Amino acid sequence: MKKIKDISKTERTDIQTLMKFVAIYCRQNHDGEKTPFSFRLFDIHEVEKEETLLCEGCTRLLTYGLTMRIKCPYHPKPMCKKCETQCYQGEYKPKIREIMKYSGMVMIKHGRVDMLYHYFR
Repeated sequence: MKKIKDISKTERTDIQTLMKFVAIYCRQNHDGEKTPFSFRLFDIHEVEKEETLLCEGCTRLLTYGLTMRIKCPYHPKPMCKKCETQCYQGEYKPKIREIMKYSGMVMIKHGRVDMLYHYFR
């Protein structure tokens, strides 16, 4: 298990952002049973204090996304859409794009103007 102190500030911010984006998307698009998210590589509660409830599909996607983020060989990490190495494979790539687009727009509509900068960057 990776120690939380081994995770850089940038990685921590990226993990929090990815978790928020997936949580927003899941909350507004998926009904049914949701369980608290946990991650086997480190204690996720040290990064994000609030409990994140997700459906099974979103849990799988977030686990894959966090794993890819931690394994990213680039420092600093480029935006995924501008990266030479495409980490997201198969069904995950279109799904994460859909989630990023949807959740980014939701956050912009709710006053997160800094997301506009990131969106057009």
